[in-house]
Amino acid sequence: MKAGAPLRLALVLGFLTFSTAGITAPMHDVLIGTYTEHDSKGIYHLRFDGQSGQLDAAPVQVIPSQNPSWLVLDAEQRLLFATNENGPGKPDPVGRVSSFSIDPESRTLTPVGQAMTLGDEPTHASLTPDGRYLLVANYGSREDPGGSLVVMPVDEQGRPGAVTQLSTHQASGVNPERQRSSHVHSAVLSPDGRHVFSSDLGADKVFVYRYQPENQERPLQPAEPAEVSLPPGSGPRHLVFSPDGRHAFLTLELTAQIARFSHDDGKLTQRQLVDLIGQADGRKHSAGAIHPSPDGRFLYVSDRGEVNRILVFSIAEDGALREIQRRDVEGKEPREFAFDPSGRFILIANQLSDEIVVMRRDPQSGELGEKVQALPLSRPSSIRFLNER
Repeated sequence: MKAGAPLRLALVLGFLTFSTAGITAPMHDVLIGTYTEHDSKGIYHLRFDGQSGQLDAAPVQVIPSQNPSWLVLDAEQRLLFATNENGPGKPDPVGRVSSFSIDPESRTLTPVGQAMTLGDEPTHASLTPDGRYLLVANYGSREDPGGSLVVMPVDEQGRPGAVTQLSTHQASGVNPERQRSSHVHSAVLSPDGRHVFSSDLGADKVFVYRYQPENQERPLQPAEPAEVSLPPGSGPRHLVFSPDGRHAFLTLELTAQIARFSHDDGKLTQRQLVDLIGQADGRKHSAGAIHPSPDGRFLYVSDRGEVNRILVFSIAEDGALREIQRRDVEGKEPREFAFDPSGRFILIANQLSDEIVVMRRDPQSGELGEKVQALPLSRPSSIRFLNER
């Protein structure tokens, strides 16, 4: 070693130590909705370490709420809406929506308001881009009255008001156990906010509406065409769009498939039908959650039932899907999942094994890697990250 080299090395090491001193790992706020028939209390506010991929076991806050199974944030993340998936035979038999304010500094949630959804088991909701209306999917497990799509106005304080519009659909009846009545499973707005797509598992259709806020009592009007038909007995569940809005992807719960569409000004044209099952294996399959990666290059879909895995697809320029991975979720019933802000981790709500599983994700290849953590949490169902403070 040349003279002076030890000194230079010491200076470099000292500089590195100094330059990294005080640097902390990025911490993110996460809100998790749950089902409360067992040990859960409602909505859990947790902290996520963006460097290690670990969730803090001790909640920042636990917000009491009955079956807050689906969470919706407004654009500024000052409000949170939760569908209270209540119905007959549950401690609270009335379907409701609850709203909470979010403190911009502490991220503490405070109850703001609550209203009935005029239906059983509200399982999904979306907020219009102008923040004026909440669109709620009442799944309605009972044959009578079945499911419905409802519109609830939201006031300036974020309180949901009484339902002003209610739409029902005719069931297909193809599946005698699951399709004897309408079961509205989701209500999703197009990226430009001009159209609403309501997936009805019981009808084997996606119903399309034009959003017209100038009509205050009935802001949803049938589009042209007003519906998209899916294969008989397929059971459409959740629809998502590519970030640019040119493509849409729909899970078909009962047949465990993905329907791919091209999208143009509220019109969906089916281009591809992808089986999640592959070769028949005698196990029960059920297509569930579906989300594109933040960069729009990959699509992730949960396959539940007796399989419990996430399938990963690459998305071509024309929207075509190509399967690249099948990854076991190492738990039961992956009801929902979410990507962390960096895209390097995926958080999976394994509902029936009562845990949130965190896995590494390669943003370049799209593939899911090793399990980082399995955090016990009773009946998790929805995961939402808050933006940086």
